[in-house]
Amino acid sequence: MEKLVVVPTYNECENIAAILKAIFEMNGGFHVLVVDDNSPDGTADVVRDLQQVYDDQLFLELRKGKEGLGTAYLHGFKWAIDKGYRYIFEMDADFSHNPKDLERLYQACRNGAGVAIGSRYVAGGKTVNWTWERNVLSKGGALYTRLLTWMPVKDPTAGFICYRKEVLESINFDEIKFVGYAFQIEMKFAAWKLGFRIVEIPITFVDRKYGTSKMNKNIVKEGILGVIKIQWLSMFKNYRRKVKSTLPQQSDMRMKAIG
Repeated sequence: MEKLVVVPTYNECENIAAILKAIFEMNGGFHVLVVDDNSPDGTADVVRDLQQVYDDQLFLELRKGKEGLGTAYLHGFKWAIDKGYRYIFEMDADFSHNPKDLERLYQACRNGAGVAIGSRYVAGGKTVNWTWERNVLSKGGALYTRLLTWMPVKDPTAGFICYRKEVLESINFDEIKFVGYAFQIEMKFAAWKLGFRIVEIPITFVDRKYGTSKMNKNIVKEGILGVIKIQWLSMFKNYRRKVKSTLPQQSDMRMKAIG
């Protein structure tokens, strides 16, 4: 099996059917795993109904309750590895990420990248319908992360990503501790520390139209303090699993933006 998109959900019944339709109508061979945290709005029920339509392309993992974005993705990554998918994607359910960009991320990894990031902050990338304050907070956070971790990723909190399976197989998930935006930073940091080639693909990030943003003060706090903790603990952590990766690693740790 080739391509799996992991979509974590909590109260996304207004978006989930439309985003799944958009992905499958591209006919790009993408399968989708929805990891739902027992949404009280019935998101999982919508997905179950759609499984009758999309058959062996759509899968659902239902968890007991709201456990955080990071644990949802790790659940999905483990599921994908067990099923033998070669390229595993992260994607939001709310159309902040354009499904058409999945193919561009896929091609970047097919052409040798270990991780392809849908980036708002490389040339050609942008955000739409964001307030001035949110733009400042996001860009400031990205700069803050780069300064403290030395990781040359311009959009470290991006959540639209393609991983080659060898990257995820190499990362010791037990060492990934964060559940909010810091999770996104920590995963990129782990891949970078392990020497995998990372590229950033410019995307347009559009703020959600339906549903409620999951952003809150605790997530922002985790992101600010988490960056410091990630850098400090990296001196003591072993991000690599015991299974040795077969994916070639970059020797010079340089980053690359692809248009």
